[in-house]
Amino acid sequence: MLSPAYRMRRSGEFAAVLRWGARSRRGCLVVHARSGLTGSQPHLGLIVARSVGNSVTRHRVTRRLRAQLAARLAALPPGTGIVVRALPEAATASSAVLGADLDAALPAALGRRADRRR
Repeated sequence: MLSPAYRMRRSGEFAAVLRWGARSRRGCLVVHARSGLTGSQPHLGLIVARSVGNSVTRHRVTRRLRAQLAARLAALPPGTGIVVRALPEAATASSAVLGADLDAALPAALGRRADRRR
């Protein structure tokens, strides 16, 4: 499971990554990545909107994404902010599909993370 120390909790952190980070969409996920954050570890956030489904469905998708991110935590560069947004198709996707989409989107977003400045 993903340790709470790695999780984004404040809206300002989410906003900074979404606004100035690089974006990559693959399958049922959109990954935003921004480098240059403070700290010696990556900061991860999830966005699972109401459009994905009801509360039970959203929480299931969230649990699956957290488990997939925890498995890939060692490969993420320190000081990077990553926000994963689940699209409505994620409601019916299996953990394997979510993992494959994450494997495709993470390197693409991290490869283009030349941060856009204000």
